[in-house]
Amino acid sequence: MFFERNRNLTMSTKAPNETRERYTALCKQRNTQPHEYVLKALNKSAKDFLLSQTEEMHVDLAGNNKLLTQRRLEDVDVEILCSILSKSTVLASLDLRYNNFTDVGAGAVAKLIEESPCVKKINIMCNELTSDGAQKIASALHDNVTLRSLKMNGNKIGNKGGMYFAQALQINTKLRELDLGDTDQGTESMIALSTVLNQNRHLRALNINRPLLFSCQEETTVHFGKMLKVNHSLREIHMSKCMIRDFGMERLCEGLTDNYTLVYLDLSCNRITRDGAKCMSHLLRKNTPLEILDLGYNRIEDDGAQYLSEAIGTYNSNLKALVVTSNCIEGKGLVCIAKSMKTNNVLSNVYIWGNNLEESACDAFRELIDRRRLLPKNTDVKPYEVDGKNYLAELSHGIKRFYYWTPSYGADVVGGDDDLL
Repeated sequence: MFFERNRNLTMSTKAPNETRERYTALCKQRNTQPHEYVLKALNKSAKDFLLSQTEEMHVDLAGNNKLLTQRRLEDVDVEILCSILSKSTVLASLDLRYNNFTDVGAGAVAKLIEESPCVKKINIMCNELTSDGAQKIASALHDNVTLRSLKMNGNKIGNKGGMYFAQALQINTKLRELDLGDTDQGTESMIALSTVLNQNRHLRALNINRPLLFSCQEETTVHFGKMLKVNHSLREIHMSKCMIRDFGMERLCEGLTDNYTLVYLDLSCNRITRDGAKCMSHLLRKNTPLEILDLGYNRIEDDGAQYLSEAIGTYNSNLKALVVTSNCIEGKGLVCIAKSMKTNNVLSNVYIWGNNLEESACDAFRELIDRRRLLPKNTDVKPYEVDGKNYLAELSHGIKRFYYWTPSYGADVVGGDDDLL
């Protein structure tokens, strides 16, 4: 029995080595020079696999790593690689972000999704895919039962491409994370996605940042507000740069009043003012499950900060992270936020850089940090003193490290990746 266990382990650990050998052989068969970056990645995958306790292979071929490659992957490279990896019984994740493959390469990735028996994560963000490539990928999702995370961010698949993914979400029951941020979604595809999520009970995280919207009526925000009222599976949604105003904020808060699953709400880079912050404060008073709230790069000002502080300091016991960076808040509002942390012991992360850091605000946050009520890894400011006065300097980390698509090389702060979620 012991011998049989060791024999199976030996057979399984051969898989990455076989993958590298088969890649080289297929390149020779097709009269193509093997890509040095692919060989390096497969070598690393083989070594990591031998050290791993999970018997899973992870292939990282991110094209933005200039230390490893000076030539990004093209269609032919992706076609050969995916042809080999689709036969692997240990492939768990494939990272092809920041390369130069087009819809032709997308077809190869789609075939991998259809044929792979175990792939769970695929990242193809920031390549050259259009709606045709999106159709191929989305169609592959119809019958797939293993893929859990798909990142399309930065591929200009447009309104048509978004509709393909909306259709796929009607059929696929296994996908948990979908990133369609910065893909030039339009009003129609945004509404289609929200409509499908009225019924979808499987998706956990969605990114729809920066759609191309040409109406001031906030139709898409209204539809997402209605969706959040009935959807009880989403835990994380990113709606940055969605042209959300106070009216839309009110609709979202109405929907979230009856939502008991959403944990992470990203509304950064919108047009929310103090009136929208007041609506959010009413929601926080109801102590919904919301744990991470990103309102960075809006315009809530002192009044908005006070509304939020009152709700957090007195009524809310669930919120763990609050982002109000660059919101035109002055000393009065920032002091209120600092005071709310003295009565609320749950709120652990606060990000305030980009506001008017007056002396009163510097003193208040200096006190929080010195007393260890606010840990340096949980904020984006650091106090220092000059001529007897307190000032705050910016730290180079923030809420971004809590995104579900945190880069595979890990968080930008040691120990920070799992602090909240």
